[in-house]
Amino acid sequence: MMNRAIFLDRDGTLIVEKNYLHRPEDVEVFSGAGAALKKLSDAGFRLFIVTNQSGIGRGFFTMADAESVNERLDADVARDGVRFEKIYIAPEAPDQPSRARKPSPQFLFDARDEFNLNLAESFMVGDKLIDLECGWNAGVKKSILVRTGYGAGVEAESPEKLSKAVVVDGLTEMAEWILSQK
Repeated sequence: MMNRAIFLDRDGTLIVEKNYLHRPEDVEVFSGAGAALKKLSDAGFRLFIVTNQSGIGRGFFTMADAESVNERLDADVARDGVRFEKIYIAPEAPDQPSRARKPSPQFLFDARDEFNLNLAESFMVGDKLIDLECGWNAGVKKSILVRTGYGAGVEAESPEKLSKAVVVDGLTEMAEWILSQK
């Protein structure tokens, strides 16, 4: 059962969206996120973060800054007994060539190969259409839109594009929905 995974976007999904977040002290994990992820981990899901960090490619902050933010996030969720297997970062700006910038499924394929994952039994969770498309492009079981971050706006602006997605309020509801599936 350990070959199932939850792939999570970072900003707006796990933590409060802050424009080009690059300071660890500004990290705010969504309430209930740690407990929700712990339930999924306890149920046998491996946890990964897949994040576009275009602020690096735009020169607003460095990869070291992004890694410091991730270390803070790791420390915050570790208090709930949660551990991410790996954090994948695409540092390119949208106009720069990129192997893995979402909606590319490349990081999910990389995780599949490195961790022997079954993508057809895995889930992609995010607050933007590119997050959902990443999951669809990788062949995950379901892509899930959270209404946190940009999610409520995506739902309002593009409901026709969400026919294949599950839409939930946040990570607590996401975990409940996944765990209710057979």
